[in-house]
Amino acid sequence: MSFDRSIKIAPSILSADFANFGQEIRAIEAQGADWVHVDVMDGHFVPNLTFGPPAVKAFRPHVKTFMDVHLMIAPVDPYIEAYAEAGADMITAHWEAGPHPHRTLQAIKATGKMAGISLNPGTPASVISELLDLVDMVLVMSVNPGFGGQKFIPSSIEKVRQVREMIGHREIMIQVDGGVDPNTVGPLVAAGADCFVAGSAVFKGGSVDNPAAYGENIRAIRTAAQGALKNVA
Repeated sequence: MSFDRSIKIAPSILSADFANFGQEIRAIEAQGADWVHVDVMDGHFVPNLTFGPPAVKAFRPHVKTFMDVHLMIAPVDPYIEAYAEAGADMITAHWEAGPHPHRTLQAIKATGKMAGISLNPGTPASVISELLDLVDMVLVMSVNPGFGGQKFIPSSIEKVRQVREMIGHREIMIQVDGGVDPNTVGPLVAAGADCFVAGSAVFKGGSVDNPAAYGENIRAIRTAAQGALKNVA
């Protein structure tokens, strides 16, 4: 994937119908999703349990855009190769998931995949200053990881601004995950974010039998984001 700072909407399939993942993935892509975001949770690093490598491998044939795999697991290093082989395009690991985030990012890069580093709400932006030359994306969590549908944490906006300043001219995307909707996306764009994970805000009101609602929700987020981007420019 070539680098650009265009607005990217990445619906989290954690909010999809678990009995219809293939149809749900095809539906959100047809309705304008730029990426498909897969939240991997282990019941240890975060209080929930979701998708192992076999599930991600099963999703892969349905994803025609870009599969963004967010590993909320610890330890993370032993599982990187498995998720890469399952078909992830980007693998994002948490700074908090182990003692050697530099080694973790090297391991992701060694698989040939794009690498992201994620920060929990209580972790300051400064901790990644020595890692920026190894990453393609910084993910700022704007809720505590583990569950969808949580309320947006406003201090995330300032953290995004700090990350953007640290990045400088590097070709690094900034993603935000948690509580993203048409009301919160504008300030995040103004602060420097360009990729937005949205779960309930995309899937609410829709289904595989009513996918048009997904499109309406995606367009609402994108319109608010692009409006803020014009004001920044």
